[in-house]
Amino acid sequence: MVKKEKDFGIEKSLKNLGITKENKGVSTGGKYFANGDVLESYSPTDGKLIAKIKTGSAADYDTVIANAKEAFLEFRMMPAPKRGELVRQFGNKLREKKDDLGKLVSYEMGKSLQEGLGEVQEMIDICDFAVGLSRQLHGYTMHSERPLHRMYEQYHPLGIVGIISAFNFPVAVWSWNTALAWICGNVTVWKPSEKVGLCAIACQNIIAEVLKENNMPKGISGMIVGDHTIGEKLVQDKNISLVSFTGSTRVGRIVGTTVAQRFGKSILELGGNNAIIISEHADLDMSIIGAVFGAVGTAGQRCTSTRRLIIHESVYDEVKNRLIKAYGQLKIGNPLDEKNHVGPLIDKEAVKQYLDSIEKCKSEGGTFVVEGGVLKGKAYESGCYVKPCIAEVENSFEIVQHETFAPILYLMKYGDLDEAIAMQNDVPQGLSSAIMTQNLREAELFLSQAGSDCGIANVNIGTSGAEIGGAFGGEKETGGGRESGSDVWKYYMRRQTNTINYSTTLPLAQGIKFDI
Repeated sequence: MVKKEKDFGIEKSLKNLGITKENKGVSTGGKYFANGDVLESYSPTDGKLIAKIKTGSAADYDTVIANAKEAFLEFRMMPAPKRGELVRQFGNKLREKKDDLGKLVSYEMGKSLQEGLGEVQEMIDICDFAVGLSRQLHGYTMHSERPLHRMYEQYHPLGIVGIISAFNFPVAVWSWNTALAWICGNVTVWKPSEKVGLCAIACQNIIAEVLKENNMPKGISGMIVGDHTIGEKLVQDKNISLVSFTGSTRVGRIVGTTVAQRFGKSILELGGNNAIIISEHADLDMSIIGAVFGAVGTAGQRCTSTRRLIIHESVYDEVKNRLIKAYGQLKIGNPLDEKNHVGPLIDKEAVKQYLDSIEKCKSEGGTFVVEGGVLKGKAYESGCYVKPCIAEVENSFEIVQHETFAPILYLMKYGDLDEAIAMQNDVPQGLSSAIMTQNLREAELFLSQAGSDCGIANVNIGTSGAEIGGAFGGEKETGGGRESGSDVWKYYMRRQTNTINYSTTLPLAQGIKFDI
């Protein structure tokens, strides 16, 4: 008797999200069309074809932009709390669709179901954040040096916000940008990674319901699934006031330069090479949990994944041995099965990069204490499943200075905290960082101006898993951009200073006299 494969309900979820076998990858407010090539979306989970997507052409892009420009003229005049109401309704629909969308994220991208559900929860959380913020967009009032004058600042919408997102977070990063852009009065055009185009279409199906129910202009939310040429058009387009780009440092340099040359604005969320310092004063039980999840969560494909462990020499051997034991207990397999800890890499090209990085590490003198490799067998027939591995290295190795989007963890020793912080900072990237310590002085030094140079610095928390309430982003080759919480909304608006003269004369600033 042939054993039937376990049914995780993916077909039902696809149906509930409006995903069919043949999909059009261009949307403007729920109206779908496409005139480009056909893209086939395969799951790294089982290697099966999920569905086909008709991609967008250059002419389709022009249509989406024209609709966005028209919609902006109306949307910018809607009071911010009314725009917030649209975001609130979107958040409620996400609650209704959370299980289905989380399952699709897991199946099309390969992250664990818990992480897929967590990503949708991030979308819900940013909607809640944005709804409250829609009643708090504020400027400042300043005293004028001139009598009977009032001076203040206010913020206005930018126009069209272009969003280019990466495969590793198929839906959350788009929602961070979109929720804030909308409450600020902007409209959005999204170019998702073509590796996870079905997740993008599902999101557009959900927001289309909200726009239709509220009789809103169709161009408020646009999306184009396409290749790099669509991204290039968006980056070069003077109609796009702000480009939010998530991706590699290499492409980010091109995006930032191109947008700056046309005096546009950009938010760049680029590479990470994140480290956890494990002090001799650390709670090692806590440290192991943080390190293992940070290193193997999403199969090492988060920009905040833990790449390096900088371990005090007095606890180095104990930490190493605990990690070896923990890695021996990891369950690798179908991410929809909640008993598994680690799913596949996104595709076979990612597998090649993983294998190349292992060989590069060995050639530089790295010693693997947990060996890597590609998993074989029916359960891994997609060819995208790899073994999380651990290597002892020097921070100066070229491969260690490079971000590898795979579950490879590098171990290194330190003697004193100043040395550890210098090692933590001595990479080109500056996204996320952490220290595990019960020593208050160590914790405060790590967070001081003499400590971590990253955009995110944590104490007794790993590098991976940020909350939406804080600004997310990093320094150096990570790009300097910020998304999500705090006062990030200001990135999506233009700042204006206003002065009102309610006197009967016209005094000039700085006491200048000009009598005629």
